[in-house]
Amino acid sequence: MGIKDILALLGGLALFLYGMQMMSNGLEAAAGNKMKAILEKLTSNRVKGVLVGAGITAVIQSSSATTVMLVGFVNSGLMTLKQAVWVIMGANIGTTITGQLIALDIGAIAPVFAFLGVAVMMFVKSEKVHHISSIVTGLGVLFMGMEMMGGAMEPLQNSEAFIHFMTTFKNPLVGILIGAAFTAVIQSSSASVGILQALAATGMIPLSSAVYILFGQNIGTCITAVLASIGMKVSAKRTTVIHLMFNIFGSILFTIICMVTPFVSWMEALTPGSPVSQIANVHTTFNIVTTLILLPFGTYMAVIATRILPGRQEEEEEEFHLEYISKFTQPYAIGQGALAISQVENEVGRMLGLVEKNISQAYDVLLKFDEKTLKKIKQREVYVDYLNNEISSYIVSLMSNEMSTPDSYKINGYYVITSNLERIGDHAMNLAGYASDLKGWDIDFSDTSKEELEVMKKQCLEALHMINKPVNGHAAEVYERAAAIEQKIDDTKDKYFKKQLQRLKKGKCKPQTGVIFTEILTDFERIGDHVKNIAGQYTEMEN
Repeated sequence: MGIKDILALLGGLALFLYGMQMMSNGLEAAAGNKMKAILEKLTSNRVKGVLVGAGITAVIQSSSATTVMLVGFVNSGLMTLKQAVWVIMGANIGTTITGQLIALDIGAIAPVFAFLGVAVMMFVKSEKVHHISSIVTGLGVLFMGMEMMGGAMEPLQNSEAFIHFMTTFKNPLVGILIGAAFTAVIQSSSASVGILQALAATGMIPLSSAVYILFGQNIGTCITAVLASIGMKVSAKRTTVIHLMFNIFGSILFTIICMVTPFVSWMEALTPGSPVSQIANVHTTFNIVTTLILLPFGTYMAVIATRILPGRQEEEEEEFHLEYISKFTQPYAIGQGALAISQVENEVGRMLGLVEKNISQAYDVLLKFDEKTLKKIKQREVYVDYLNNEISSYIVSLMSNEMSTPDSYKINGYYVITSNLERIGDHAMNLAGYASDLKGWDIDFSDTSKEELEVMKKQCLEALHMINKPVNGHAAEVYERAAAIEQKIDDTKDKYFKKQLQRLKKGKCKPQTGVIFTEILTDFERIGDHVKNIAGQYTEMEN
């Protein structure tokens, strides 16, 4: 192969991978956050899970992309490990569709797909049509890349050393290692299988050798998910272990089958004279048979993965950390919208829980001073500030990515919500600060004032509890309730302010306590305002 052939091969590979990326982006934009609902409904049992995995992967032409998506979903709590098992099995079946399409030799009309997709995107303004056109265009570009790779490798037919190596290696392990290493480098089993088919089409590699490379390619594709799981929770890493277990088991099983049975001859007899179809059929058979064998044992695979990677207590006890958010480092877009929203939603829920606890304990130390509780409030406030910075930074990083319009609204909405929660946390610190002032001045509230503080506390917690995980589709109802309690807080504040003035006039409380009580009323009112803002933001995110 000359330099031109190598460049053509790299260019074809680039087109192939870019075509997959376009299809992935199109599906992501079309599905958006609906991916979450789809997965929740369709992974309720093992058969549905397999079908979902096969269907999604068949559309985006990449089991790596599907598995990376699953790693993120498990990490964010959107899916359980057991649900992911079935989808992984289906993904391995779905990825074989690329090889079957290549075997159909539709590469000649690939430019038609690309042209029609681009033409529709240029002349039709509908956003949904654009997403579908992106999938069609990606399919055309993918097969144009496949054609380029096939043409670039034709000169290898004249390389005696290459042909000798490919046709004479006897050790199946050599073929498996070649396939695994090459696929791990380009991070796409669809692309590596396509290249193998292109080699087979030129007659440079017999099926008896190609099958072992094919088995290795199934193992090599796991590297993408392994890389994606770095830095994630142990539950996400278990997903990659299951993916590896599936493909290693299948490779061992079919290596034995090829060595002790005339399996290769059977595959050749199915489509004689068509090595491209033979490889596609072996690939499909490999994944379907492995899935059927392991399907009854999916739960046990999850258990084994848990034993291989047991949870570590220190992960849960780490003081400052993001529990759900892990940046999506891979280029695959499929499921990113649903994953990002789920991650942010769960992390904001944690932040709200910390703020709610601080409000409750801040009122407690106003009623009865406690140094240990005050210290915990301060530590928790630092944690709230940390979460605010980290969540906000993550949201800002997402704003540069292509997302559907509804997903963008939701992500931007959480930015506003996080800011409001941080301000509520500041008001909790104000309350705690007033407790320190009372202690330093050696003064205390009257029993009447303490009763009023207790009422304030209950109203604040009621308001915060109201915005804790609002039910989808009911944001307007939540907003109405939040607006009602905000008005209730305002009325209570006005009522207690007037009563406080009366106590001051009658000399029933000291001036210092009167000033502090008035400041508390201001914080109390502002908390109600921020809760209403958050509820209003949820309403905008649903529209």
